[in-house]
Amino acid sequence: MDRTPAKSSKRIFIGLLFALEAIAVLVLSLFWILPSLGYRFFGTEFSSFMGWALGGLLIIITLGILTLAGIIIRGKEIPGARKLRGILIRFFLPVITVLGSILGISRDAVRRSFIEINNELVKSGGFKAPPKRILVLMPHCIQKDDCPYRITVNVRNCRQCGRCDFSRLTELADRIGVEMTVATGGTLARRVIEETRPELIVAVACERDLSSGIVETYPIPVIGVLIDRPEGPCFNTRVSVDSVEKAIGAFLLRERPSDERENSETPAP
Repeated sequence: MDRTPAKSSKRIFIGLLFALEAIAVLVLSLFWILPSLGYRFFGTEFSSFMGWALGGLLIIITLGILTLAGIIIRGKEIPGARKLRGILIRFFLPVITVLGSILGISRDAVRRSFIEINNELVKSGGFKAPPKRILVLMPHCIQKDDCPYRITVNVRNCRQCGRCDFSRLTELADRIGVEMTVATGGTLARRVIEETRPELIVAVACERDLSSGIVETYPIPVIGVLIDRPEGPCFNTRVSVDSVEKAIGAFLLRERPSDERENSETPAP
């Protein structure tokens, strides 16, 4: 039975970034030392090129670590945070995942850590949108396996029986006014995103699907909420509805009541 915890320490991903930086330092030192040992292939020009390349990598990693630490400590966006999210997603996630496996850290642990850091970066960015421009993507495995009412096409097919979390989730979507869709896979999720063109996404899934989805939908801001798997992967899974509501709330641009808008637009006598 898979009882993967809902949260993981952000320190895993940051620690692996430090490890990557240490490896870059070792390789950089090696390329500087080899020419002095008589290896003609590693001449001065090649050594200088590698020095500049690895030196640039060290600067990027160091600035990235400092930026991440600043965001986690302050909880607010700092200059360069949005570009940092793109660099983490496009370049460092695959490398860090492989490095974690080499060091004996499971892929899911690395993915959970990445998802948490991505959420921090997105929340600190101050992204806001009205409810209709927020898409909530749900996995089909939250629905009870023996439920006769399929909701993979339309979540409104849910009969609100209370046996799975979709009862509260659909009520939440109706109350806030966000679009909620059930995706049976990456292809369907991409099609839904292309059709609805959301400004922001709240995605609920496992570590693998969330991390890959964040990468594929970039640069659309995505907050990921992990599922719980008390009966194993992709079968009768659960999710914290409160966590989903908080994730939506982080994005939600609330409109002022009409009377308040009218008062603010009325010139003072």
